[in-house]
Amino acid sequence: MNGSPPKDVTQLLIDWNNGNRQAPDDLLPLVYDELRRVAAHYLQRERPGHTLQGTALVHEAYLRLIDQTRVRWQNRAHFLGVAAQMIRRILVDHARAKQSAKRGRIAMKLSLDESIEAPERGEVDLGALDDALEDLGKIDPQQARIVELRFFTGLSIEETAEALSISPATVKRDWVVARAWLFRELSGRGYTAP
Repeated sequence: MNGSPPKDVTQLLIDWNNGNRQAPDDLLPLVYDELRRVAAHYLQRERPGHTLQGTALVHEAYLRLIDQTRVRWQNRAHFLGVAAQMIRRILVDHARAKQSAKRGRIAMKLSLDESIEAPERGEVDLGALDDALEDLGKIDPQQARIVELRFFTGLSIEETAEALSISPATVKRDWVVARAWLFRELSGRGYTAP
């Protein structure tokens, strides 16, 4: 990923772990561009007219990240991995809030592209994807985390491996299996590619 040197971010995370209350404030300028890139990566998959803006998504994610008291920050990749979870939760919560008055599935749509390997381009319901990821997490938590990091944040194979402390070969293998499982699961839930 582009951005500040991992050493600077890692040192601030260690300082944060050690109780330095200034560390989260010092960390923001170093990770802000990366968080914006993550938000932009996700939001580019959204259908036109989505009401949640990238800046608001980044700010909400950062506020949730600095509220974390049970996380023992390890490094930049770990921080971005937790950020991926936050962004996913924010987007799903946003979609569910918008649809609370309606019955049925969440209407927020994502482009289903090479990230999940559909045979054709199409759209997938964010609620269906979130439900499918929850189910995958019960079967194989590591595969679910890999999808979350790759799909929601756009981390590379190598960055995902670093965030999860596993080999790039394991990420590649689990990524292929998880994409196939998700596509089959989403198809079974009524998703059809146009």
